Amino acid sequence: MKIKIEKLHPNAKMPVFAHKGDAGADLFTTEEIVLFPGDRAVAPTGLKMEIPVGYTGLIWDKSGLAVKKGIKTIGGVVDAGYCGEVCVALINLSKEEQKFEVGDKVGQMIVQKREEVEFEEGQIESETTRGAGGFGSTGKN
Repeated sequence: MKIKIEKLHPNAKMPVFAHKGDAGADLFTTEEIVLFPGDRAVAPTGLKMEIPVGYTGLIWDKSGLAVKKGIKTIGGVVDAGYCGEVCVALINLSKEEQKFEVGDKVGQMIVQKREEVEFEEGQIESETTRGAGGFGSTGKN
């Protein structure tokens, strides 16, 4: 599959798979960003993408940023019908200021097939061993 990409900014970098076989392609910011503890920001990538109908782009954390710096991505769904700049929403969950320079990795995108679903109202009669057990229902560990 090929995804057409238009650069909207001179500092924009194309998404890159760091290793052959990686699921996610790295996304890079076109702006300097400073995130204080608890702050959120939107990191522009300077890219517009034409994701094919039937697919979606899911933006996920970079594991190194998450583990080492406490940076989490939030709200990361890029629909096939979206035709604006792809941005990465970030939150700083650490207790320290985190800085991003132009060209730094801010997240990664996984392009995934999307199933066409229809929601239908009705009575749910199926029973499972889990039942309505939610948060913490499987025990302490």
